[in-house]
Amino acid sequence: MASAMTTKISRTVLATSDPETLAAEILRALKYRVGKDMTVAKPHDWLTAAIQVVRDRIIDQWIRSTKEAYDRREKRVYYLSLEFLIGRLMRDAFSNVGVLDDMRVALRSLGVDIDVIAALEPDAALGNGGLGRLAACFMESMATVDVPAHGYGIRYENGMFRQEISDGWQVELPENWLDHGNPWEFERRERSFEVGYGGQVESLTDKDGILDRHVWKPAERILAVAYDTPVVGWRGKRVNTLRLWSSLAIDPILLAAFNAGDHVGALRDSNKAEALSKVLYPADSTSAGQELRLRQEYFFTTASLQDIVQRHLSQFGDLLSLPDQAAIHLNDTHPAVAVAELMRLFMDVHGVDFDKSWDAVKRTFAYTNHTLLPEALESWPVSLFDRLLPRHMQIIYAINAQVLLEARSSGHFNDEQIRRISLIQEGTERRVRMGNLAFSGSHSVNGVSALHTELMKVTVFADLHRLYPGRINNKTNGITPRRWLFQCNAGLTDLARETIGDKFLDNIEELKALDKFADDAAFRDSFAAVKRANKERLANYVAGRIGVKVDPSALFDIQIKRIHEYKRQLLNIIEAVALYDQIRSHPEREWLPRVKFFGGKAAPSYHNAKLIIKLANDVAKVINRDPAVRGLLKVVFVPNYNVSLAEIMMPAADLSEQISTAGMEASGTGNMKFALNGALTIGTLDGANVEMKEHVGDDNIFIFGLTTNEVAERRNNGYDPRAVIEGSPELSQALSAISSGVFSPDDPQRYRELLGGLYEHDWFMVAADFDAYAATQRQVDKVWRNGPDWYAKAIRNVARMGWFSSDRTIRQYAKEIWNVVP
Repeated sequence: MASAMTTKISRTVLATSDPETLAAEILRALKYRVGKDMTVAKPHDWLTAAIQVVRDRIIDQWIRSTKEAYDRREKRVYYLSLEFLIGRLMRDAFSNVGVLDDMRVALRSLGVDIDVIAALEPDAALGNGGLGRLAACFMESMATVDVPAHGYGIRYENGMFRQEISDGWQVELPENWLDHGNPWEFERRERSFEVGYGGQVESLTDKDGILDRHVWKPAERILAVAYDTPVVGWRGKRVNTLRLWSSLAIDPILLAAFNAGDHVGALRDSNKAEALSKVLYPADSTSAGQELRLRQEYFFTTASLQDIVQRHLSQFGDLLSLPDQAAIHLNDTHPAVAVAELMRLFMDVHGVDFDKSWDAVKRTFAYTNHTLLPEALESWPVSLFDRLLPRHMQIIYAINAQVLLEARSSGHFNDEQIRRISLIQEGTERRVRMGNLAFSGSHSVNGVSALHTELMKVTVFADLHRLYPGRINNKTNGITPRRWLFQCNAGLTDLARETIGDKFLDNIEELKALDKFADDAAFRDSFAAVKRANKERLANYVAGRIGVKVDPSALFDIQIKRIHEYKRQLLNIIEAVALYDQIRSHPEREWLPRVKFFGGKAAPSYHNAKLIIKLANDVAKVINRDPAVRGLLKVVFVPNYNVSLAEIMMPAADLSEQISTAGMEASGTGNMKFALNGALTIGTLDGANVEMKEHVGDDNIFIFGLTTNEVAERRNNGYDPRAVIEGSPELSQALSAISSGVFSPDDPQRYRELLGGLYEHDWFMVAADFDAYAATQRQVDKVWRNGPDWYAKAIRNVARMGWFSSDRTIRQYAKEIWNVVP
């Protein structure tokens, strides 16, 4: 269903954009840029031509936005992130600048279906999960609310991986998203910076023999080359820049080696350099993987900082004014080495002393923490860090001395607390704590939900919080409504426009006007019809993609996110097995037709996560083929979950699974996207679920399970999961079926070890929460059977989700952290 909302919203930006003009320009682009006549043009050619026609218009505003920032001497935000999960850009850009409908008409006049060619655009493989998608939402919102900004990351040629499922197992294949080129990007070969590794540090003295400065002489040098992508805000008012770095060898081939017959060795340096921007998140289970990961992180941070410093000096001249004109934001610990690198640039390259450099660096950086898992707060072996970045290791020791002396002189910290504050973790292997480095080197450290922020103060950063008590603050995550409502759910958007007008297009919190229609029978029927159409779209996709037929009349119960034990896909699968057993044992009961959808990738080296994917597929194989179930329950694992797939699945969801162990999910943004699209949430009081509950109301969300404090209490006070399992007949039966090989007859022992952990320690409280989860699912059944009540609750979710816009989040960042006035 096409939306009519984008027809005439941005004529000031786009000049003439009627269908006839656009059609003529598409043909011109096809001929002179693609080099094809329309009679031989392939769908990819039409896609490229259409994008380039709109891109030309975007460039005008891009240049204007950049020039205005210079002319007005505006403070800029620089957002450093190892991931930017931007998805497909065509609809996003066409919609935001107001030509989507006119382009649809123009292409139709040329015999081209815009939906067909839009589906050919690959998802940019620049991220994995919520961290990267949040960065993408933030970039779009910064342009929308008029914050001058650059995003900085890596231009991964093969992304993380493309996921295929073979006999139920995850198979990782290269994500070749650049095979047809990228019409959105511009190579900026003139913006290339040298990146060094290894070597030695020399100490230079003045004529009196006093230490003057240090000079790092790397043993290895490569180039970081910039590729720029325009990021268009709503109505095209501002266009910001996403600058991604690609790695290149300074000498692409060693001719002497090649001429001597060593044809492979001649390309050794080139291959090593280019590996930096090949793949997102190399497996860090090996020392080689850890080294590549640290190389990647330093690669993009130094290139970005050199670019920022060069831009600042060209305009303002004085490096010490950097904090007044630039806000550099670290998206998690991945770019934390930037703290040491900016210190190096200040001291070694520009001759600023340590104290002035440290003051300026702290006032420039801000840091967002995204996890409470200690293992996810990156740390690197000192030996590795010292070998790759010897000068940075010296600087980190100097920073550490400053921080620890400050703690010691306060008189408020004992030896153990000071050890926890230290940037260097002592033990069998000394390691550099990147979270502590980011915290110490930033003036602001924020969590991403109210619960997460409070937990940061008493868990991972408790001692640093005592040392710097005003530094931690909260900025609850948000999502861009342009992609996650207007574009992915045109039917619901059009229904809202017809019902409450257009105000919500510019201020999503105006959706609250829908609240009063929750009890309107006619509106509920229209809402249900939109949901039904979205479910049919997903059903058709699943039938075509994996050959499983599902009934759109059934409740669509969806859990799509990165596969991780704390996110508890295992709890959902076990409950599906228990429900399967109940349906077979009691066929006389009135069971609710339900389809459980799963999707998500497991890290290649994460054995248990990959085993969970296999279990989901094994369970699906048995349940979906059993005639005794009578189609009342189906389980579907949809492979290669990405942004485009989310745009199909989220509008189709009736029930959103947000069931992480309480206290372990920092925020979540999938929960917000589902609710904005009219799904009810079943979840724990974890992350942003807590705030969602406050906004949508207790009656419009299904909350179950242990709280954060109760989880901690069980872990600390002798929790006995075996007793819990034995006391729950449904859970015990389900685990027995799985562990005995009912779902894995080819390998009955396959899941023994996975489930054995539930009996021994159950760290993620799967057994502890099972009965509450199963009971809440039956409550879901009860509400679903009362259709008007269900849809009234769903409508209230949509109406009350406006606060969770990334526009609101970015305005808070701008005012309270970056000191930027939009």
